[in-house]
Amino acid sequence: MAGVAFDDARPRAGLVHERWRAREAPDGDFIMFGDGSLSVMRLMRFSPADRLHDPRAQQWSWWELLRATAWTPTDWTDVDTTFATSTHAGSRALAGEASQHGSIGWVALTRDDDENTLEWLAISCSSNPFADVTLDDTAVTATSTLGRIWTFPRDAPQQVRITEDPDYPWHCPAGPADPAP
Repeated sequence: MAGVAFDDARPRAGLVHERWRAREAPDGDFIMFGDGSLSVMRLMRFSPADRLHDPRAQQWSWWELLRATAWTPTDWTDVDTTFATSTHAGSRALAGEASQHGSIGWVALTRDDDENTLEWLAISCSSNPFADVTLDDTAVTATSTLGRIWTFPRDAPQQVRITEDPDYPWHCPAGPADPAP
């Protein structure tokens, strides 16, 4: 798991907020929480046997592998490109791209205060950037440029649900195929 080591027993809340203000996140697939804890995540893609190489047929899941209450960061990546923000009831959701590589997307939930105090930040190496975000009482919903909608429960973002974006250009509603020319 690039980006962190689990050999230090000290909580990292101060470091988390310092890095968030600098717009940095651990390099990898993680959810970094404002209390200093960290969820290590893994993106899984499943395809039907007859459509293994068709991204339109894929079902995605982002699973929590482990939750660390103490960890040592080894690599950080910039999460300084913000494409979308949304506010609701004293909170703000932000979404964007990590400058390290175009496949890295991130979503954050903060308090809508002067410091944008971090509640949590999710970063995925394979999501692609998140170009849109909405926020309501129960969820942060972010849409990636890869045609996936990630719905993060506000209080348990590690239980994210990923669905296909029906407005993505390659989305084809069920029905007969177009005849060949």
